[in-house]
Amino acid sequence: MIQRIQSVYLLIVAILSVIVISSSLGSFIGADNSITEFTNLSLVAQDGTEDYRPWALFAIQMISAIISLITIFLYKKRMLQIRLTLFNIILTIGYYVAFVTFIFMLKGDATFVPSWIVCLPFIAIVLDWLAIRAIGKDEMLVKAYERLR
Repeated sequence: MIQRIQSVYLLIVAILSVIVISSSLGSFIGADNSITEFTNLSLVAQDGTEDYRPWALFAIQMISAIISLITIFLYKKRMLQIRLTLFNIILTIGYYVAFVTFIFMLKGDATFVPSWIVCLPFIAIVLDWLAIRAIGKDEMLVKAYERLR
């Protein structure tokens, strides 16, 4: 049921999650001007060494993308759709909490320079909220039709 607006919102949320997974979140610039790239899966130093400490960010975004895609196909179970979308919002807020925690944990004496990709999960939260509103309107419409029968 991709013609429903909430399905479009949820599809965009899944696409945004995949973009966040595959992009760099920023860089740590050290006092000696060394640059370490911060991604959802690892920290990549200039010499090519990788540190996989921020793997939890990757897992959270992957779960968020999967939940969004699954929720699209639950159009007959609107209350479950609302619950899963609300869980996705909570998961994305948890992503931001983990992101800030990893920045402070991994920062040391370096300076963190964020990428524009950091704002995409916020856009996903707004789209999830719009999807919840649209699913709620569908639920009210179905209940009104049942009352008329």
